[in-house]
Amino acid sequence: MNFDLNSIHQAAIEIAKNGGEHTLNYFNHSFEIERKSDDSPVTVADREAESIMRENIVNKFPDHGIVGEEHGKENEDSAVQWILDPIDGTKSFIHGVPLYTTLIGVVVEEEPVVGVIYAPALNELCDAAKGEGARLNGNECRVRSCENLSEASFMSTDAYTAAKFGYGDAFDEFLHKTRIHRTWGDAYGHMLVATGRADLMFDPILNIWDAAPLLTVMREAGGIFSDTAGNETIQSGNGFSCSRELLPEVLEVFENNK
Repeated sequence: MNFDLNSIHQAAIEIAKNGGEHTLNYFNHSFEIERKSDDSPVTVADREAESIMRENIVNKFPDHGIVGEEHGKENEDSAVQWILDPIDGTKSFIHGVPLYTTLIGVVVEEEPVVGVIYAPALNELCDAAKGEGARLNGNECRVRSCENLSEASFMSTDAYTAAKFGYGDAFDEFLHKTRIHRTWGDAYGHMLVATGRADLMFDPILNIWDAAPLLTVMREAGGIFSDTAGNETIQSGNGFSCSRELLPEVLEVFENNK
């Protein structure tokens, strides 16, 4: 079993680029859109990009496990699991909005250790490995200092999902307390926080492949990725990213709006 963190980290960057760059063959072009059982959209670009990423992983690390949004699981008993989302923000992708991303998170013995967030249409790649810091296009990146919600910029993917999943009151309080709010988030919103361009990003609903890279990236950038109860995990089905200074105030909002 290969546990060399640097090899895994560098391979994750390369594989995210390979998958993400393939999506550009379809971005802003005509293609068929299908619907999954949960009514979320999927395209040939999603499926082909994940297939490329999976093939790359199997060639380099045949004994590692893979969890992908589009093609399921393999080698489920492996201590090393690659968690893939070929297009996070498929709705953005479909509408020609460049804020979609290709995501890779690597978990070793259930601990997230590598994260890659790649926005191919913007040529922005944020990567991190445990103990190695975070980078944007190869240069060190950090969360910016922000101690109060009144000074914060608040990111979300859209304006209705929070209410749908029981966070409407908390969402409204964030809107009231923060300096500015913008949408079109998905994982790109979390990358904005990790790279010091935004202060808070909240996702009321996250699958494991949506969350997989976020904890490592945020920790290594000096911030935090947490669920609404304050647990630093990729397993809870929700999550937010912010600076550690903002954390108490953010958790207070969630606690007050249960």
